[in-house]
Amino acid sequence: MFESLPSYRGRYRFEPAFDDLRTIDFKAGPVAIKVPKRSSGERMTPGLPFLLEDLLAIVPEPRVIFWQVRHPLDAICSLRPGITADWSHNPKPPDWMEWQKRPVIMQCARHWQHINETGYRAVRDIAAVMHYEDLVCDPHYFARQVCDKAGIDMIDHAEGIEAWAARVGNAKSPDSYEAKRQTHWSRQDHTTRVERWRENMSPEDVEMVRPVVETAARLHGYDLPERVSA
Repeated sequence: MFESLPSYRGRYRFEPAFDDLRTIDFKAGPVAIKVPKRSSGERMTPGLPFLLEDLLAIVPEPRVIFWQVRHPLDAICSLRPGITADWSHNPKPPDWMEWQKRPVIMQCARHWQHINETGYRAVRDIAAVMHYEDLVCDPHYFARQVCDKAGIDMIDHAEGIEAWAARVGNAKSPDSYEAKRQTHWSRQDHTTRVERWRENMSPEDVEMVRPVVETAARLHGYDLPERVSA
């Protein structure tokens, strides 16, 4: 969304190397950053792809940390291509190599749980939780939440917000919007983004991952199905 807002043009960083944050002139205007990342093997706060104290030291106040979360079953389906590719997603849980001996959906579940339980607990007192389901099903509501928390005037940015909202949605099709620079993980094996698990997971799959994700699911207000129709 930030790329569509005039005041953030040229001021949005997509998954930059963490040390690149030190080169940003934060006094020159607002900046939006999507998940800065350390290299594998560097010190990180468990569940985060960087050391939290370093981030807080570099990015000055006022700042807002948005924590975007997605229903675990849908997230598991989305994670599959990257996890299958030798667990390409970060931050990896410390026991990720042991989990590679298990079915891929279990690996995806462990990845989601590590981030949204361990990682989230590190920032829960300073982060604003945003739900992916709001983004794709009600982008205007989602935009209001972001603008309210970040102090962005929606009227001044109405044109950019409208353009962004017109590109997002719950329907999945070959010509639908995808997160920029992440299309290589996209698969055309589902028709909707929310509850895609109903198309991509079997009842046995759901029961297999339930013990892994149920605590973090409750933490973020998500329900898991008691029984899944085949």
